[in-house]
Amino acid sequence: MYRYLDRINSPEDIKSMKPEELDGLAKDIRKFLVKSVSKTGGHLASNLGVVELTIALHRVFDSPKDKIVWDVGHQAYVHKIITGRKEKFDTLRQYNGLSGFPKEKESVHDIIDTGHSSTSISTALGLACARDIKGEDGAVIAVIGDGSITGGMAMEALNHLGYIKKDMIVILNDNEMSIDKNVGGMSTYMSGLIRDSRVHKVKGEVDKFLNITNAGNMISKTASKITDSIMYSFVPQECAFFDSLGVKYYGPIDGHNIADLEACLKNASKRKGPTLLHVITKKGKGYRDAEAHPDLYHGVSSFDIRDGVKKTSSDTISAAVGRKLTEMADKDKRITAITAAMPSGTGMNIFGEKYPERYFDVGIAEQHAVSFATGLAKNGMKPYFAVYSSFLQRAYDQIVHDVCITGKNVTFLIDRAGLVGNDGETHHGAFDLSYLNMIPGITVMAPKDTEELMNMMELSSEIDGPSAIRYPRGNAYYLKTGEYGKLEIGKSEIIKKGKDMAIIAIGDMVGNSIEAAEILSEDSIDVEVINARFLKPLDEKMIDYVFEKFDTVVTVENNIVSGGFGNRILQYASEKGIQKRIVNIGLPEVFIHQGSCDILQKVAGISSDKIAEKILSILKKDR
Repeated sequence: MYRYLDRINSPEDIKSMKPEELDGLAKDIRKFLVKSVSKTGGHLASNLGVVELTIALHRVFDSPKDKIVWDVGHQAYVHKIITGRKEKFDTLRQYNGLSGFPKEKESVHDIIDTGHSSTSISTALGLACARDIKGEDGAVIAVIGDGSITGGMAMEALNHLGYIKKDMIVILNDNEMSIDKNVGGMSTYMSGLIRDSRVHKVKGEVDKFLNITNAGNMISKTASKITDSIMYSFVPQECAFFDSLGVKYYGPIDGHNIADLEACLKNASKRKGPTLLHVITKKGKGYRDAEAHPDLYHGVSSFDIRDGVKKTSSDTISAAVGRKLTEMADKDKRITAITAAMPSGTGMNIFGEKYPERYFDVGIAEQHAVSFATGLAKNGMKPYFAVYSSFLQRAYDQIVHDVCITGKNVTFLIDRAGLVGNDGETHHGAFDLSYLNMIPGITVMAPKDTEELMNMMELSSEIDGPSAIRYPRGNAYYLKTGEYGKLEIGKSEIIKKGKDMAIIAIGDMVGNSIEAAEILSEDSIDVEVINARFLKPLDEKMIDYVFEKFDTVVTVENNIVSGGFGNRILQYASEKGIQKRIVNIGLPEVFIHQGSCDILQKVAGISSDKIAEKILSILKKDR
């Protein structure tokens, strides 16, 4: 079916290919990627952009002896294809299938599990240091995108790398696009390098000279310094940024020319000390629609190849949040919105379009975002930081140290809370209720549906101090049951009265608990269902009422059980000396793999039928 790709089952197979066959292989890989990802969904544009780079890496280096570390890892599909996993691509991001990110358990060629940005240089530097301590050989290569390199952690790693000067290669894959448009001084700097024709010309002439004279291995230190002087006389001073850190910069390099890439990688592998190769690629290359709209093709669901990805008409929870915050800002001039490089994903792009002067995209810098919000709050503003749950983990110290200890008026809009599906364990928002639970002085809310979420946002504007609202990924949904309207801090609600036992649920598990109660009614079990709404503060009056009325109380949450909402109820009962049966249902203390949310909720035991099944098994023991 594929003239060249069918011959590739390992990196050794591409090493034996003739140079004139490689462009054909690249075309085959792109055709395979589009066909495969159109069926399973996944990260398409980023992978289409790194085909030639990945081919060159595996032709020059000997994986896994030479260690290739992919930043984020959502662009590692081509790497997976070359390293013997193309036959499993029909299972990509499916339950028990091929992960959409590098996974150590999946292949020896996947050096480290990853899913978040800006970590590759740090990890690679650790590998290089361990290599040298143990007296081993082998190259270490970090592949990082132009969006990820703007992250503070990447800058810290470059600073360390330049200081200790380990033999290591950093490949900067520059496609001028991460998920949304890149922001910040580093992004502007990189764009300036690309635009400056003098850099292209001078770099090209110097490289040509070195190749013609075959001086790459023989050039003396003096000649090298002369070359640097020639370069810096033509290149603006700020373009020496990487060199000033102690990391030798080469580029920009055409990321779609395999021969040039191979030559540069070979030369870099012979250099002593740290080297950065600046590679220019086109996101979505080879598939017209993805080239034209790389943002639409960053992460896709299944789609028709001929028609392409269509913008969904469904209203997402994130978009509803963005609209609501904008409406609130119409009335309150103190409200500001912050995102960490995820404006469209969190809905904050809606706010930014109307109030650009009060909207801040800080780039991939969650720690900075939280401390920045603290400064805004200190000077009288009301900042809202919209962030994915698993990304907020990176800023835990700032939440504690900067916001909560000082009691600043900052609200966290925690998107993608709970199980998020096919991105797997690095992206599940499984811990936020637990890691916020232990922090004094913060109000923590979780709505039963999108309408209640809007009401919680209104309430947050009245809270003087830290607050957080966590909500799931997906389309807006409305249960249309219970009470709506103005909320009172720490006040829960009874959704359904019952006489046999009670379920106290929080967040999106209220819907599942209502359905579980309906299932149990078929066994003549009458369940009372309570929407907790608040993790902190707890509605102690409601809890006292529940323990007075029922001998069996079940808590349900889309969060790890350890330290979460259920544990808070247990703690309260223990402090009060309450002797009742309390059952906590939530995510197990394991890292849950990828799969659809429906499947994962069943596996984790928080789907409506699994909740009912567990309760029934408990109650049957009493009969």
